[in-house]
Amino acid sequence: MSNENSIDNKGRFNYEKYTLNKNIADSIKIFKEIFERDDTIRFREFSASGIKCCAVFADGMVNSEIINSHIIRPLVTSSGVMGINELSEKIVLCNELSKSFDMSEIVESMLYGDTIIIMDGQNESLIVNTKGWQTRGISEPDDDKSLKGPREGFSESAMQNVSLLRRKLLTPELKFEFLKLGTRSGTRICICYLDSITEKNILDDLKKRLSKIEIDGIISTGNIDELIKDHPYSLFKTTGTTEKPDIAAAKLLEGRIAIIVDGTPLVMTVPYIFVENIQSPDDYYVNFYYGSVGRILRFIGFWLSISIPAIYISVVCFHQEMIPDTLLFSLMSATQGVPFPAVVECFFMLLVFEVLREAGVRMPNKVGHALSIVGALVIGQAAVEAKIASAPMVIVTAFTAIAGLMNPRITGAVIVIRFAALFASAIIGIYGYFFCMLAVLIYLCSMQSFGVPYMSQMFTYKKSKQTDIFIRVPFKFMKNRPVYIAADEVKSRK
Repeated sequence: MSNENSIDNKGRFNYEKYTLNKNIADSIKIFKEIFERDDTIRFREFSASGIKCCAVFADGMVNSEIINSHIIRPLVTSSGVMGINELSEKIVLCNELSKSFDMSEIVESMLYGDTIIIMDGQNESLIVNTKGWQTRGISEPDDDKSLKGPREGFSESAMQNVSLLRRKLLTPELKFEFLKLGTRSGTRICICYLDSITEKNILDDLKKRLSKIEIDGIISTGNIDELIKDHPYSLFKTTGTTEKPDIAAAKLLEGRIAIIVDGTPLVMTVPYIFVENIQSPDDYYVNFYYGSVGRILRFIGFWLSISIPAIYISVVCFHQEMIPDTLLFSLMSATQGVPFPAVVECFFMLLVFEVLREAGVRMPNKVGHALSIVGALVIGQAAVEAKIASAPMVIVTAFTAIAGLMNPRITGAVIVIRFAALFASAIIGIYGYFFCMLAVLIYLCSMQSFGVPYMSQMFTYKKSKQTDIFIRVPFKFMKNRPVYIAADEVKSRK
């Protein structure tokens, strides 16, 4: 029987065609039919008290020492009449095992690192936990580095990530629910939340969205992100990601839900609101004065990164009367000989910077930093000397680029809004800039993340809800969880 005939119209393997037989030879034949042309599946046949047995496992996914010392050796050296019940209760030495007739459960467990034991005369198998694949060690992530916080980061192993979260939150309220996504990949997904804090409507909505996913394979959180977020075509993120267990634990304590995907170190958190793009983990590990100043600077940096080119073009091209005479004469002198209009010059310089930034990201760290710095210096100086760009335009581009680097989580949105505001200002001056900013603000206020307003608490008049928005107040004043996220009966942090 070919495996191609065992795939349904949705890409799922049809296990109903296969059932274990009391004849062990027939059962082994069934496994070989399912895994035809797969040389990683191992069949270790042996005899236990005169009964033929076979251990089936996937090479590279198991711990061989467990199989040899705790399964095969006890079985081979055992004596007396035995069956599956005797194996599970008296002979096999393992902390986790189960019995099953279900072929889909048997195969999926084996592919995830378990060993299947079948016996002659038994149509039931024993599933033994022998997982032992290699995983990357715990290390500090490159993108979520912290100045004074913990140095550990999530890895590609879902169970290792679960243990990292469990160490941060030693409470039975922390719940982990596993499910599988991907008709062919069967990727394990873990939903993590604090039962008494999480809003049940948000949790139910998340489970409903995940249940509707029909895709061949889930490789990373990015695959899930586009399929469950409220605004799939939005410039701004409505689901968060982190590689730090301390950040994920803090989100859980606020009533959010974490999604762990086996095979990726990125853990997704929902709901996700705009202010999270500006917040930094270091805000909570340094003095609240420094944390507040840093956060205010990041808000200003976000505004500057989308506004400086547009304001410069609108003032230089449409509203020269707003510029002091001395500065205006200096700008006119610097732009003499440049053959391009100011908007073309600005677009060209911004495009060059984005090319350098993208090249620096894709290159190895040492080469990437050198390429970005040297490339910017050389190209900027050469452009000014060749009269392709003016010195003021190089300054505007450089300051815009530096401001944009302050908030890496929204780099994509900043780039698009920056160019949109630039072209709007090039058409109708400062009015185009304000129209563009108003459109962005209205768009942000209309967005939601799992029913939570995207700009929640940013424009409220209540001081008690502004404790962790524009500034980071001392911890003793942050007594309430986010009102739109935590369950109604547990809003207080006390």
